[in-house]
Amino acid sequence: MAVSMRSIAGRAVACARPMTRSMAVAPVSQARRVVLARADPLPEATESADDSSEKILQDLKEKWDAVENKPQVALYAGGSVFAVWLTGTVIGAINHLPVLPKLLELIGLSYSAWFTYRYLLFKTSREELIKDVEELKGKITGQ
Repeated sequence: MAVSMRSIAGRAVACARPMTRSMAVAPVSQARRVVLARADPLPEATESADDSSEKILQDLKEKWDAVENKPQVALYAGGSVFAVWLTGTVIGAINHLPVLPKLLELIGLSYSAWFTYRYLLFKTSREELIKDVEELKGKITGQ
């Protein structure tokens, strides 16, 4: 058993493994070096971030105090977390099927190509997309 030197994450590491022809051995002098830099935030930016986070927390407290039916909100929040977990589980199960992930990838790629051709390629269709998005925003916000 020979000791080999390898570069892992910019550091030379000694490995006690049998050397094979396929192992690339780099001398320690040729090891890649990593330089890390750290920037300290400006005091003004830190203060404004603290002020904005305090404002957000204060707004959340006010909105939570204004809620009349707190158990219902907690139930909705728990249901949302459960729905996200269930969705992840279903997607993981689908991903383990041999053919289905590639089929879904093909469907997604096809839809992306169609959407690009239909809405993004030409100026008139881009204007139509912008108009449709503005209408949808108006319907959602009630304007």
